[in-house]
Amino acid sequence: MTEHPGFGAMLTWLLDHGELSAQELADQAGSTADEVRAVLVGERPGEMLLRRLAPALGFRAVDLFVLAGRKVPDDLAPVDATAVRWVASTVTDAVRLPGAGRRELLQVIRALPQEERRSSLAPKLPVPLADGPGARVIRMLQNRNLNWMGMAKVLGSVTPTYLSAATYGVIGSGRQELTPRLVTDFAALLGIDARELAALTGVFLREEPPPPSPEAVDAAALLWEMRRLSAVQAQNVSELGRSLREDFHNGRRSVRGAGRVRTC
Repeated sequence: MTEHPGFGAMLTWLLDHGELSAQELADQAGSTADEVRAVLVGERPGEMLLRRLAPALGFRAVDLFVLAGRKVPDDLAPVDATAVRWVASTVTDAVRLPGAGRRELLQVIRALPQEERRSSLAPKLPVPLADGPGARVIRMLQNRNLNWMGMAKVLGSVTPTYLSAATYGVIGSGRQELTPRLVTDFAALLGIDARELAALTGVFLREEPPPPSPEAVDAAALLWEMRRLSAVQAQNVSELGRSLREDFHNGRRSVRGAGRVRTC
């Protein structure tokens, strides 16, 4: 089983990849070089340092917390864990729309008001996650409000990866290794550079990965934006996406006729 390289080793690679020194990263992050160097030699990064490092490294904070093996703070987690029921169906309907239709749906989601945060408790998984690279990737997908079935549906819709829902649990438990194909497709859905995700998970890419498809790029954006929706909002967006898909398929609607979604 591939071992997790440790956050210090990952940060070292990111610095080399970005041609940054510890001082330069510290300056961009509003931190100190001593704090960065301490992490490079194995010290566990604190919450505030991770929050500062994320934008300087070009990562979303929630993903950097997962990569560092830290618990994701409540304010960085999806607003409503129960919205998981609607997220995958929204994305799989959206990727069957023309590009303009996907962008219209994304604009609707971004225009919705932010509601109060729901319980941060997620449903208990039947198989616990391990502490390896596969588990890190699965956790990042979970923080897009995707359960194993959702992962199977969305990845099967926008990438060449077509796996059973249970297989994602096997990957998360460390009983199945990540492959170059899996890393490339996971990266597309996470909106992360495939070469970076490969290096951070210890997977060697023999060839330059192709750019993600427009559908995968839009799916990643939809997943990210839907993290801020309540379950009711997500359900309404899902119904709108299904309606748009049916109307576009039957030639009954133009993009500008997308309409509005209920906010509650």
